[in-house]
Order: sequence, then structure tokens, then C-alpha cells
Amino acid sequence: MVDVEVAYAKPEQQTLVALTMPDGATVEAAIQASGLLERFPEIGLSELKLGIFGVACKLDQPVSEGDRIEIYRPLLHDPKEARRQRALKGF
Repeated sequence: MVDVEVAYAKPEQQTLVALTMPDGATVEAAIQASGLLERFPEIGLSELKLGIFGVACKLDQPVSEGDRIEIYRPLLHDPKEARRQRALKGF
């Protein structure tokens, strides 16, 4: 058995679910077991962007002891474009 966490954050709320998963469990199994898909219906399993401690991963990746699986929301603005716009306002 391995202990993992699944994290999802919205601007106004952060959720972290601690789980104990069987050896060989995948990222997808941990996300399903976390209940976050039911709690946050805006999360679509097929188009998820995921990471483990900030490193991109896939649904079929096995989890390891202590992993924190992070579910990422889509960006609202392109960071490069936002930086360009801020720079233009400064001049």
C-alpha cells in the first residue's frame, strides 16, 4: 500500500485528499478514488492536465509513496501575452 495525495485548487478553494492506494495503482485510480471528479464536475477526466509535484504525468503512470497528484485548471490567459500587456502599460 502507498500513501498519496490528490490536490485540486480553484481561486477561492483548495482541496487536498489523502489516500492509501494499493501497490501498482495509477494516477487515474487515485483521482477516481479521491472523489474530486464528483465534487467538482467541471473537471473532465479526458482533458486533464496533471502533475506529480509539478512534473507533468499521464493517467496511466503508477503512483509512488508520498506522491502529490496535482490536477491543473486551464489557464485563462497566456502568461507571455499577459506579461507583454503589462510591459506595454508601463511605458
